Amino acid sequence: MRQRFLSFAGLNTLGNACVRSVTSWWGVIHFGAVTLVMALSPSTYDRENRTVIAKNIYTSTWQVLLWFTSLCALISLVLVRIIVVTALSYGLSQYALEVVVRVLVLELIPLGAALFVVLRSNMEISPTLIGSSMRTDIVPRVIAIAFSVVTLAAVSSLVTLVMAYAVVYGFSPWGFAEYTRMVGRVFDPGVAVAFVLKTALFSLAVAVIPIASALQASHEAIGELSSVPRGTVRLFLALVLIEGASLAIKFI
Repeated sequence: MRQRFLSFAGLNTLGNACVRSVTSWWGVIHFGAVTLVMALSPSTYDRENRTVIAKNIYTSTWQVLLWFTSLCALISLVLVRIIVVTALSYGLSQYALEVVVRVLVLELIPLGAALFVVLRSNMEISPTLIGSSMRTDIVPRVIAIAFSVVTLAAVSSLVTLVMAYAVVYGFSPWGFAEYTRMVGRVFDPGVAVAFVLKTALFSLAVAVIPIASALQASHEAIGELSSVPRGTVRLFLALVLIEGASLAIKFI
């Protein structure tokens, strides 16, 4: 009898946890939908709000663009050099640049930009957002965070392509035609659309999930220490699912 009671209690606890999880995710999706509609509304971009959005973009993107791009260029230079030298040693030099583009540009850089913005923006998110205005405070912040992910990923990808060319061909213009053909072969229409869509989903996840989780925690009177890990777990789960879906569609 006692074992049956414990079994029912365990099932009840599991059921309550599932209901809370589904409710929380539904709240995140609803918040994201409302925010997206407001972000696409022309009335959001009046003179006062444009100033707020510009300030948020300056803080989240422009202040870190130079040193993040420099760090990404340095890491890319090391990785490109390792890949090229390894390919040469195995007689596979013709595949080296294609591997660089497919691994660094298509996969690692968008994910790295998203994780960087996560770490930076999560430090500034607090439960005091509950008293903020959606139109003048929260939506501009979401727009700025999403813009930051897209901008950092795009600029860093371009810099990595330049670094890869410089490592293999130096500053000679004679390899430019061959290099652009290879890049065009990698970025066929399907891959290009998938790359843009994945980066956009990364930016939406990074912009929406932490703020939605912080707002939910504030409504539920949960402290800041518990809200940040919960939002972070949700966000990393979303990023893993997006990346996994992208790889599955691309290679399966």
